[in-house]
Amino acid sequence: MNFYYIIFIAFALAIDAFIVAIACSVYLGKLTSRQKFRLSFHFGIFQFFMPLLGWLAGSNIVHFVADYDHWIAFLILLTIGIKMIVDGIKHDQKQIKIDVTKGYSLVTLSVATSIDALAVGFSIGIINETIVFPAIIIGFVASGMTLLGIKLGVLLSLRFGQKISIVGGIVLILIGVHIVLEHLKIL
Repeated sequence: MNFYYIIFIAFALAIDAFIVAIACSVYLGKLTSRQKFRLSFHFGIFQFFMPLLGWLAGSNIVHFVADYDHWIAFLILLTIGIKMIVDGIKHDQKQIKIDVTKGYSLVTLSVATSIDALAVGFSIGIINETIVFPAIIIGFVASGMTLLGIKLGVLLSLRFGQKISIVGGIVLILIGVHIVLEHLKIL
């Protein structure tokens, strides 16, 4: 497989991670180094492993997951998006925010942003190509794009304040809607 083709695929897969990273950093404000690391590491590692799983899974499992993967991604993004909107509307600065760079929130966001990589891995397996090198590139690009998204989100948060969290929540919901419409071949 051509190196440039792999890079193109990696950047295409990393767009969701980039946008979700913007939304997460807008929601949380200034992230600590640990939060940045957790988010970029997990998005990268999931983007690395999903193509491997897709490549190994075979057609039966991938087709089973393909029937509802878009709904899973939509529900995850909808739930987190609504939480961000609600928090953005509240004026109480002492409200407790969920740290989306930890626990269940981090895992669900990682899965939601990497489901497409499962299908890519399956496709690479169909054309009988090796998967390890492309998966490594995909993981590194996703991790780097996540860090860029975090930086952009922090800048937006500093410039526009907590109300930008509402925009971030809306963006997450729109990504989920886009995933569903794309799967239903409406877009």
